[in-house]
Amino acid sequence: MADSQAKTHLSRLIRAAAAGEPFIIARAGTPVVNVVAVDAPEREAAGRTGFLAGRIAVPDDFDRMGAAEIATMFGGAE
Repeated sequence: MADSQAKTHLSRLIRAAAAGEPFIIARAGTPVVNVVAVDAPEREAAGRTGFLAGRIAVPDDFDRMGAAEIATMFGGAE
């Protein structure tokens, strides 16, 4: 977002950042400021890897599920 746009929409942008939508202000195309909520989680803490650990179960035959149907669709045999 350009410096001039940030000035024009500052109130709206602050509300968005407080709601969890950080943004970057740039001057002449170069990032200058990263605006985030004060209580935003650290960047590393917001990772997605493993976020469903222990909540879902993947069947042992996951890589073979639907094999017969797929083979039929492509004219092969299982």
